[in-house]
Amino acid sequence: MLTKSQIEKWLSGRLGDWFEKVEVIVDREEITIIGHLPSQDADDEMSRAGRITRFREQTREQRIGIARELEDATGKKVSWGVRCGDMVRVFTRLSVPVMTRLKQDERAVLDTLVHASVARSRSEALAWCVRLVGRHEADWLAELREAMQEVRQVAEQGPKP
Repeated sequence: MLTKSQIEKWLSGRLGDWFEKVEVIVDREEITIIGHLPSQDADDEMSRAGRITRFREQTREQRIGIARELEDATGKKVSWGVRCGDMVRVFTRLSVPVMTRLKQDERAVLDTLVHASVARSRSEALAWCVRLVGRHEADWLAELREAMQEVRQVAEQGPKP
C-alpha cells in the first residue's frame, strides 16, 4: 500500500506543470487530489470559475488515465479538485455509506431535522450534522489531525516488526 508521501511524490512526477501546488487527502476509501491553479490579483470570481472550468474540460481524459493508474496502485478511488485563489471546486467525490448506532434521543435529533424538512432522511440529516460540526470546529479538527500526523510519524520511526 502506498503512503500519502509516496502518492505525493508519484503525482509530482506524473502531473507535470499543471499546478503550482498539489494537496493530497487520503482516507480509507478515497484519494482526493486538489491542484492549485495560478491566480492573478486582478482575477474576479467569474474569471477564476472560467479558469477552473477550462482546466476541467481540457484535462478530463488525462485525469481519468492518471486516476486509473493510481486506483490500480492503491485500491482506492481517486477524486479531483482545483483551487484557484479562494475558489475550490471538487469535480468528483465518493459518497460512502457509514454505519452508526444511535440511541433514541440521538435519533430524535435526526428525526426533528427530517420532520422540519431540513433533511429528507436520517442519512441526510446525519450528513448535515457532520458538515455543521466540520464548519464550526474546523480549527480544532485541524489541530487534532496535525497531532495524529505527529503520532504516525513517531510510530513510523519506531522498531519494525
